[in-house]
Amino acid sequence: MSRSLGRISKMLLGVASLPSCGTPVTREPVRRCCVRNMGLPWPFSFQPRDFSLPNSSWGSEMMRLYEHYNSQCEVETEGGERRRGPWRRLPSYNRSLKYATGGVYLSKLIQSKARFFTRNMRAPGAAFEYVIFANKEEQKCVCVFQAGHLLEGQPGFVHGGATATMIDNVTGAHAIYTSGLVMTANLNINYRSPIPLGSTLLIESCLDKKEGRKVFVSCKVTSTDGSKLYTDATALFLSVTVGNLLGA
Repeated sequence: MSRSLGRISKMLLGVASLPSCGTPVTREPVRRCCVRNMGLPWPFSFQPRDFSLPNSSWGSEMMRLYEHYNSQCEVETEGGERRRGPWRRLPSYNRSLKYATGGVYLSKLIQSKARFFTRNMRAPGAAFEYVIFANKEEQKCVCVFQAGHLLEGQPGFVHGGATATMIDNVTGAHAIYTSGLVMTANLNINYRSPIPLGSTLLIESCLDKKEGRKVFVSCKVTSTDGSKLYTDATALFLSVTVGNLLGA
């Protein structure tokens, strides 16, 4: 068993770059993989479905904001050349281990049918519809989120647990994007106002500071024009290693 874990650890220590924003990137099969949490990308051996791309359930406001941030992923210079812009779209898949090189074997050690639960609904618009954009220079992330009918708590409003899920998801993705693999250590949430079911919202995450293994992030959930604050939160994440995940 120790030899198997050793081989798995070596396999997981490969580092892969994030794919560029815009349309999905077709990848050739690779011989390495990396660890990502919160639905961030792996070097896949074939192209899975990217749930952060538009689908038929997205409303006009969701599409408007997607196009606004996506247009800033690549900009045109004065000379007419295209170059990488300040923002980057973070792809999101419904399963990680299963699609990674060697992941079929590794997933059996954990749970063969495990899925990232904010992406386990294949019916468009039923639950969590979102796309995350990251700005490394400004050290922040923005998530455009549309709440589906399965997220209802009190009649007509989004369940507080669904809001907490999205806050943890966005702040965690941000922490991983800036600091590598992390796990949530603490999450403090202030619910300011109930969120109407079906709303399109902005979830903004800001990196506050790093202290050793600790990554401090703050977050707010607002209306798309920023005039209404629904929720704000602070989060603490701890950097972890592959050995931590394997119980070493």
